[in-house]
Formats: sequence, structure tokens, C-alpha cells
Amino acid sequence: MIFHSLTYIEFLLCTLAGYWLLPERWRNLFLVPASLIFYGWAQPWFLLPFVATTVIDYTVARGLAATPGRRRWLVTVSVISNLGLLGIFKYFNFFADNLRALFEALHWHVPLPVLHVVLPAGISFYTFQSLGYVIDVSRGHVPACRSLRDYALFVSFFPQLVAGPIQRAGHLLTQVQHSRTVTPANLENAVVLLAWGFFKKLVIADRVAVTADKIFALQSPSFPILWTGVLAFCIQIYADFSAYTDIARGTARLFGFDLTPNFNHPYLADSPSDFWRRWHISLSTWIRDYLFIPLGGSRGSEARTLRNLVIVFFLTGLWHGASWNFVLWGLYYAVLTIIYRLAGHISPPRLTNLPGMRPLRIVLMFVLTNIGWLIFRERRVGQLWHDLALRPAVAPAADWVVASYLGAIILIFSAPLVLHAIWDVLLRERFARRLPSPQWGWCGATGVCTILFTILLILYSETVQDFIYFQF
Repeated sequence: MIFHSLTYIEFLLCTLAGYWLLPERWRNLFLVPASLIFYGWAQPWFLLPFVATTVIDYTVARGLAATPGRRRWLVTVSVISNLGLLGIFKYFNFFADNLRALFEALHWHVPLPVLHVVLPAGISFYTFQSLGYVIDVSRGHVPACRSLRDYALFVSFFPQLVAGPIQRAGHLLTQVQHSRTVTPANLENAVVLLAWGFFKKLVIADRVAVTADKIFALQSPSFPILWTGVLAFCIQIYADFSAYTDIARGTARLFGFDLTPNFNHPYLADSPSDFWRRWHISLSTWIRDYLFIPLGGSRGSEARTLRNLVIVFFLTGLWHGASWNFVLWGLYYAVLTIIYRLAGHISPPRLTNLPGMRPLRIVLMFVLTNIGWLIFRERRVGQLWHDLALRPAVAPAADWVVASYLGAIILIFSAPLVLHAIWDVLLRERFARRLPSPQWGWCGATGVCTILFTILLILYSETVQDFIYFQF
């Protein structure tokens, strides 16, 4: 079931009505089957690995509470089960195909099986969320959940089930275990998040996606055409993924839950590290806390720190998909992070803090981010090398004209994102100080939602696409 469908709207309204009409003690129990219906709507068999993950990790955590002396063995069971399911469904064919290619190159004829199954939606998200819970219990950060009902709701809560944000037990599970209410401020925030999320998805992301898809479908686009397509994809993937997060957070607030933010204006980043503090925050912090720091983080020698960076970015790229372009994308950010880190050691602090340097660093990082998006988007590695070798000087003048026209359209559709960044970074706090009265908040929210939904009804894309991160 997808957010931008009539079926989902009907499901949401029915679920909201049932949830708030029930006595408080029955609400969690009601949300669990509702979430499973949401997840298994299109493919009921998706529920099998999901239920297996939920039951195994619930049992492991209870075992950790009962027999802490077996901590290592129990955590190993969780790691193997979670990564095993992820490996079978997401990476089995990838590794089998690459082994087959290697054997053929060596003239060895070794038959390898192929799995003809659809990748379960959201498996990369809920396995990390469930595994993170087990690790937190093993570290003593959170107590083991006694109620299977509450734990099942923590893992299956439908707004964030398919594409995050990946929630920590200390944040979401705590809310599951306590009573919840919806205040007027929460309702106001929920409506604005929903309106803004649907606007970003249907008006911005799906509109610019048409340009990106057509350009990347070309056999051999010229330099200006190709990079116009990359710019379109740059806007599409941010608007698309952040729209899912906003809709998820807005929906959760209608039920009295608060989900963690997942984005903080990533295209205002001035370095690779800053980008990952702003982009897909729930994943980057998960990788930091459960992988980078246990590997030693930056506590050891410089060589060990650089090794750890390569490992975590390699796995971050691989998490996004079973394809070499995702691996290259992760390693690309590893190289960028290492270069910036080494440059920071040798450049004088006075130089980096000069007036006007931050905007230049933001522009440079935006260019580097778009190179990364080309690697991310182009799955044919051979074509990727061809694209990176294109030269602007040999492109026909007519292609520059077409690229300018398409680029202008892309910038028009991305203007709301720019205005939102200006509002969020520069103006929000000033208005809050000048207009603290609650009625101004409701008036502003009503006005914003009216404008967004009016534009949405006029400009929504007739070519509706799934959210990009559904494939991960």
C-alpha cells in the first residue's frame, strides 16, 4: 500500500477512527494487525520474513534479560538471522551472478542457483531497526520489552515501516509503552507535514522524475543533457525521500507518536561529513553507533580511522542495493571524506573561516553530491565511465539550448524547496518570536496547507511513481 493512493487514504481514515474510538488499553493491539494489513496489502508473503524477524529478536532480547551471560551468543543469533534474511532476499542473486561471471572468466562451469523472488519492501529498514533494538538491550541502553504486542508494534508501525526513518527503541518503543494524546500543536504540525509531503512527492519529485527518466533512458546523451538529467534526479531523490519521511511523521502524529527527523537540508552541507549529518540521518547515525564506533571510530591511529571510514561507506553503499554502482557510490563518499579530512589537517583554520568561504564550500559540495548522484543513478558501470568522460566542449549548441530549457523547468519546480530552506533556516525563529500566539500558528498552518493543496490539484504529475527508497 502506497501513501499517495486512494486506498491508503481510506485505510488511514478507518484506522484513525478505530484507534481513537477504542479504549486506550486496546489501541496497541489494534495497530499491530492494521500495520500488517498495510504491509502485506500487495504481497501477503512479505509478512513471512517480517514476522520471523519480529519473533526472533523479541525472543533474543527476552533471553538477554534472563541470561545475560549468554550475551554474545544471543546477539550473534540476531545478527545472523537479520543479516541472513537480508542477504538471501537482497544479495543472493547479486553474489551468485558475480561468482558466475568469475567462474566463466576462469572457464569453470559451476551451476549456481538463482532466486526468483521479489525483494520484500522495507526489509533493509525493519531489519536494522529490529537489530538495533537487540544491540541496545545487550548494551543495557534499554530494557527488554516484555510484551510481544508492544514490540511487534515498535517494528511494524506502518507509517515508517517501508522506508523509515529507522527508529531507536529508546525513542519509539518508549512511546509505544506509554499513553499517547494528540495536542492542537501536534495536530497542526501533522497537517502541515502531510500537506508538504504530498506536495513534494506529487508536484516536485514526480514532475522532475519525468525529465530524469527520459534522459537516463537515452543511449548516449551529451554533456549538458546528461548533467541536466543528474540535476533532475538530485531534486527528485531529495523531494521523494524527504516527502515519504514527512508523510510518515505527519501520519504518526495523528496517532500520538513522534518519529525522528530524517533530513536537515542536505544540499546546504559544506563537506561530505556534513552531508551525512543531514541526509538519511536515521541510517547514518545507525551506521555510526552500531558499526563505526564499535570498529574503533576515530579513536585509534589515522590509518585505522581511514580504514573504518572505507568499511562503513562500502557497507552504506551496499545497503542501498545489490549493484556495483551503489558500492562505487559508497566508496566515492569514503574517498571524499578522507580527502576532506586530510585537507582539514593541513589547511590553516583562518583560511576556512574567511567570510564568504562557507557559500563556496556549499556550492562545491553540491557539485560533488551531483557527481555522486550520477554514480547512484546509473547502474551500468560501463555507461558510468562513459558519462564521466564526457566533455562540454564537444556538445552541440542545440543540446545546450535544450539543457537550458529543461534546467529552467527543474529550477522552477525546485523553487519551493529553496523557499522552505530559507524559511526553515533564516525566518522560522524570527516569526515565532514575533508571533507567539497559538492562533497565528493555526492561521499560518491553514494558509500554507490551502496553498499547497491548491497547487497540488493543479500541478500534480499524472505520471505517479513509487517512492524511490521502496526498492531498498
